[in-house]
Amino acid sequence: MVQTSPGGLSARPHLPPRTGRALSLVMAGVLAMAGVISLAGPAEAVGTLGDAAAAKGRYFGTAVAANHLGEAQYASTLDAQFDSVTPENEMKWDAIEGTRDSFNFASADRIVDHAQSRGMKVRGHTLVWHSQLPGWVGGLGTADLRTAMNNHITQVMTHYKGKIDSWDVVNEAYQDGGSGARRSSPFQDKLGSGFIEEAFRTARTVDAGAKLCYNDYNTDGQNAKSNAVYAMVKDFKQRGVPIDCVGFQSHFNSNSPVPSDYRANLQRFADLGVDVQITELDIEGSGSAQAASYAAVVNACLAVSRCTGITVWGVTDKYSWRSSGTPLLFDGNYSRKPAYDAVLAALGGSTGGGGTGSCTAAFTRTATWNGGYNGEVTIKAGSAAISTWTVPVTVASPQKVTATWNGAPTWDTGGNVMTVRPTYNGNLAAGASTSFGFTVSTNGSTSTPVVGSCTAS
Repeated sequence: MVQTSPGGLSARPHLPPRTGRALSLVMAGVLAMAGVISLAGPAEAVGTLGDAAAAKGRYFGTAVAANHLGEAQYASTLDAQFDSVTPENEMKWDAIEGTRDSFNFASADRIVDHAQSRGMKVRGHTLVWHSQLPGWVGGLGTADLRTAMNNHITQVMTHYKGKIDSWDVVNEAYQDGGSGARRSSPFQDKLGSGFIEEAFRTARTVDAGAKLCYNDYNTDGQNAKSNAVYAMVKDFKQRGVPIDCVGFQSHFNSNSPVPSDYRANLQRFADLGVDVQITELDIEGSGSAQAASYAAVVNACLAVSRCTGITVWGVTDKYSWRSSGTPLLFDGNYSRKPAYDAVLAALGGSTGGGGTGSCTAAFTRTATWNGGYNGEVTIKAGSAAISTWTVPVTVASPQKVTATWNGAPTWDTGGNVMTVRPTYNGNLAAGASTSFGFTVSTNGSTSTPVVGSCTAS
């Protein structure tokens, strides 16, 4: 899928923990063709972003694309690490109502169903926005446009009533630059500035249980644009217009870093009586500089009591709308980056790494022949005894596992990811080891399996 930017712009002007998931699996980076790689996994739920955030009274979410949910590493990383999802493009107007009064919820439903089945929150994104708007909308006259806008809000929110935690009701209605003016759009140009208030009032009549948010970018620090949004929110609260939250997209890079007044800006909005949410976070860069910026954002949210959660705009760098800038917490091989460790540490979590109740998994190819090979995974307990362990193994299609020993596998629907648990060999003393093995029919592929993190308890 060709991705637009999170809000949907092709270019930004500013650019140059959940209970019951301790055994959730996160797949790690690709192994070398030969040799041994050890991967340590945490035993406690606090070792995931979602659970660590939940311990702080917040959520930690990600943008999700429906067409990637069939990829094992994408889905397993999503399920293990995050407790909130935002459909990346699937709830935008062109995706749901490309033709007037003809609604297609299939792709968005797939994301919502996946999230609900795993106890995740869902952010609805977005109802009224100038971009990714079908051509028929802009061609309507004033009265017809008002009817179409309110009908779209009503139909979409009714379909998802009770399933959405918060909605981006109106997205990116203000211009960049120093004017603080409203952006030209079919809604602004034909309905006038009152269209935002009307959209929020319509939304409240449809689903009184969902939080209603205004969402924008380049509003992370105090500037003309954020001041204009602030004035609107203040006015809405004073007049009883139903607005519950403000979203700050927070797309950063070296030319547009985290503002020094980021926390203060979040706080001034919260002081108006609304929740604040970091809705589309990504930070271009790498290494310690990127990690420090991510930590600064998390710490700012934690310092504002009404900052209810953080959403990063994507699971892995390889699918990011800014992939060349490597802006996310997992690289293209789903390996955790220093930024991940910094975020988890800021949330008070722990990566385990051989400490109490942890384990490592190390892969070795023990035999190879024409058409197949044997692999062995050695499990080693950390500094404390463990009673069970779990290790995910992914073989690249068209390879197939034809036999296993000393471990009990379960399989995903595609037959290329097995999750292995002990048979007789789950109890390990501190520092003790065991192993399981498997035979692979290569079917022409020489790829080495990907062995994920060992999870112990």
